[in-house]
Order: sequence, then C-alpha cells, then structure tokens
Amino acid sequence: MGREFHRPTRFEGHRFEAYLGAQDPAQRYAIAHETARTLVERGREAGAEELVDRMVAYADEHGIDAIAELWAASAAQSLPGALWRLYLLRALVRQDPAAAAYAFERGVEALATADQAIAGAPSPAGPEEVAALVDLILRGAFSGDLADALRRAAATGRILAAGTLAEADASDLAAPARATAFTTRAARLSAIGDELETAARLSQAGRLD
Repeated sequence: MGREFHRPTRFEGHRFEAYLGAQDPAQRYAIAHETARTLVERGREAGAEELVDRMVAYADEHGIDAIAELWAASAAQSLPGALWRLYLLRALVRQDPAAAAYAFERGVEALATADQAIAGAPSPAGPEEVAALVDLILRGAFSGDLADALRRAAATGRILAAGTLAEADASDLAAPARATAFTTRAARLSAIGDELETAARLSQAGRLD
C-alpha cells in the first residue's frame, strides 16, 4: 500500500476505486483506516500540493458516494470517520453555496459564541467565501494541522446548524413542510459539528486513528 503512494503527486482516482469492491467488514475497516492514514501522512510531505488538490476535488469529480463507499461506515471517533464528515460538510455547502451562505449569516447572528472566529470565516461571508472556507478546511486536514481543521469544521457545522434552525423557526407557520426539512437538516449539521469537535479533541491528544 505504501509503495502505491510513494509519489503523492501521481495520486489518481483509480487508487480509491480499486478499494471499493471489498466486501469483508474487517477488510473494509482496514482499508478505510489505512487509506485515511496514508493520505494524511502523504499530504504533509514536501511536494504533495497536487495530491492535496486532487483530494479536495475528488468528490467533485467522482461524487460524494465514492467517498462514502470508502469511509462513511467508519466510527465518528476515527480518522476515516472524521474525514468523511469533512467531505460531507463540504458537499452540503457546495451543493447550494447561496443557501449555505444565508444559513451561515443567520447562524452567526443567532450564536453568541466565538465560532465564526474559530471557523476562520470572513465577515461578511457570501457564497464564494463560504465555499472557499470549506475547501480550505478540508485542505488543512490533509496538509496542515488536522486537529485545527476539525475544530474549524466543527464550528462551521454549528453555525450552519443554528442558521438552518432559525430558518425552520421562521418557516414554521407559513410552510410547515419546509420547516420540517430545515429542522432535519439543522439536526444533521449539529450532529456533524459535535462529532467533528470530538474528533478534534482526539486528534489533539494523538488518539484519532
């Protein structure tokens, strides 16, 4: 496995795709953890910029399901589980950056916390800025401080959850179905934020594997 990633700038999508057919749960567990560890390690090597670029764009090229197939079944308190949640958060933002930016703005207003500063978001944060933020956070997970990237992602998730919940409250009387959809989405984002915060603490302690 390590030899396949010896030259990270040559990483290509088929290296993921080669693993997706594994059916044995123990084998899938081992593959998920090995790929996650290898990619994070290689992303910190000199000259790994192209690998990191490809990893950030991988879901755009192959679909979020390709990442899910590899990592989504992993525990939240694991490295592959944390990386999956980073990709999922990015996908939720990038599928509708304008809606995400609106939710982010409302979330910042609703939360009396330092989450905006922790996330590293500009003010104001429009669609381009929020999309760029989740890209930057994901990039940091592969090439920077993993615990910091997870902490920033957790803060982003909390902000988006608060903003989405505010939208649900505003829609409750006029559009109950819309409010229900927003409430469900807010709960999902809140769970992602909590899980990423836990992963950040484990990473800081050197116990995220």
